[in-house]
Amino acid sequence: MSSSHQRLSAFPAFFRVSGKSVAVFGSGDEAYAKARLLRNTDAEIVAYAEEPEADYAAWLQAQGIEPLRAPFSPEQVKGKTLVFAATGNAIEDRTIVIAARAEKIPANAVDQPDFCDFFTPALVNRAPVAIAIGTEGAGPVLAQMIRARIDQMLSPSLGKLASLAAEYRDAAERLVPRGVSRRIFWRRFFSGDVADAIDANDQASARRAANTLLSTSGKAEGKIWLVGAGPGAEDLLTLRAQRVLMEADAIVYDALVPQAIVDMGRRDAERLSVGKRKNCHSKSQDEINRLLVDLGRQGKRVVRLKSGDPLVYGRAGEEMAALREAGIAYEIVPGITSAFAAAADFDLPLTLRGVASSLIFTTGHDLTGKVLPDWAALAVSGATIAVYMGRTVAASVSERMMQAGLSPDTTVAVIENASRAGRRLFHGVLGELPQLETREDLDGPVMVIIGEAVAGANFDKSEPLSAARSQPRDRQDMAEDMRMN
Repeated sequence: MSSSHQRLSAFPAFFRVSGKSVAVFGSGDEAYAKARLLRNTDAEIVAYAEEPEADYAAWLQAQGIEPLRAPFSPEQVKGKTLVFAATGNAIEDRTIVIAARAEKIPANAVDQPDFCDFFTPALVNRAPVAIAIGTEGAGPVLAQMIRARIDQMLSPSLGKLASLAAEYRDAAERLVPRGVSRRIFWRRFFSGDVADAIDANDQASARRAANTLLSTSGKAEGKIWLVGAGPGAEDLLTLRAQRVLMEADAIVYDALVPQAIVDMGRRDAERLSVGKRKNCHSKSQDEINRLLVDLGRQGKRVVRLKSGDPLVYGRAGEEMAALREAGIAYEIVPGITSAFAAAADFDLPLTLRGVASSLIFTTGHDLTGKVLPDWAALAVSGATIAVYMGRTVAASVSERMMQAGLSPDTTVAVIENASRAGRRLFHGVLGELPQLETREDLDGPVMVIIGEAVAGANFDKSEPLSAARSQPRDRQDMAEDMRMN
């Protein structure tokens, strides 16, 4: 955060207003909006409104606030904690702010940033929890949009849960060991049975669950999440994956997982790379299994981040077996697998009514043996085939599929770096696939999709596979032409 453009010009803070007077000047919509915002607190609202508009007047009456109808004079700001100038008249608002500043009282003039000592945020109220969203006056509509999204994410009963937590703080400090155990106690408090009981408005059950948590929170139990990081784009991560990343004590990740996704984890989480990278030692699967078991036995909450989906070519089966054998709890968090991301990049329907009703995922390695796998016949009858690690097996895949009876003219789509900013899309036919193996310009992960449904893709986004092969020949033809001339 060193560069100046990333720094805030306003420091976010919460003013203590309980039992204190806050003045709101104005009779119209602006004053009404400020008064409603203030009503989220237990401040004493003093409304200076000479002629309050009907809806504001009705609201003030409903709140038991008597409007003061006198014209402005500087004495009116004295003794106030905050002042809001919202008369609708820019000059009058400035006069009010100048008077407040003379008394060293923070003031805010509607729509006049230079006459604002503070900005009013968009507020998500779950008292005692408050989330204030500010844009330093630049985009109130943006702040409201963000507020709406946060409001959806947070349980309406979060405030009651926070209040209950305050009652248990002393007991937790006495009974729960400091460090990982205490952190896990509070995580379970805010996301387990206690929170569920509060959501159901059952205070008695919530207290029973909290007491049970206190009595059983000696040594922390470890847990491993096998998490799909998706195909590469950060915003294709699931909300659950994002949440567990924020909870993890340790993140164990593969080489294909982008750093930006690893960085979404808690700042103080241990980060352990176990993937194959150039000039770096990569761990064997057995070593990874042992590492996960070891971390689990230490009581750590661990996210094992895998590219795509853990259950699709992610070797999750071996890790689950090791964790089961060691008696360590684990959970799968699905991710978007590369085939879906590649198809989305291409606007490609993987199934197409009347054309393709089956979908096959393969690495193509099972096509290198002597016997054709059973699914090869399905491909001939119209199934769509998504080939992972497609570049290295492209030649054998195309050869064996044609042997199985698939036409060399069957449409194929080739996607490098699906979902990422540097993705490349190619289209062609099955007979052209073998050239992929010699394409040195494709160094990212390559997905190949084969089948009649591929013809329904949007080829405006892609370049023909044959283009790369024909370019040198075109240049040769041009040289030939020049010699002839």
